[in-house]
Amino acid sequence: MNVMWYVGKFDEATWNLFLRVGITPGYLRANHRGMAAVDQHIEYRRELHAGDVVAIRSAILQVEGRKIRFRHEMTNEETGEVAAITTLLGVHMDTQARKACAFPPDIVARGLALCPAPADGAAAPG
Repeated sequence: MNVMWYVGKFDEATWNLFLRVGITPGYLRANHRGMAAVDQHIEYRRELHAGDVVAIRSAILQVEGRKIRFRHEMTNEETGEVAAITTLLGVHMDTQARKACAFPPDIVARGLALCPAPADGAAAPG
C-alpha cells in the first residue's frame, strides 16, 4: 500500500476519535469551527498489502487550550504486527475569524478522560 492509503486510514481514525470527544461534523458546522493538523509524524514499520485486514487504535495524548495531540497505531490483524504509527497535533479553529481558538470546557474534559494514565503514577498531561 502506498503512503496515501496509510494517511487516508489515519484520517478516518481521526474523525472517529474526534467523535468520542464531541468534535463532530454537527458541532463544527453549528459553531463555525474547524480542525487543522499542524504537525504529523508517521513511522512505517511493516508493509501492508491489498486485502490485509487492519485495525487502528487511537489515544489522546494531550488536550489544552486550542491544541489536541493524539496517536494512532495501525495493526495488521492477521499477524498482530504494528504496521504504522502516527502522532498528530491538531488545532481548533474559528472558521469565521480564520484563527485558532480554545476548545469548550466539555470537549477538553472528554479529551482528558480519554488520555491514558501514566505508568509511573504521575499526573496525565493536559
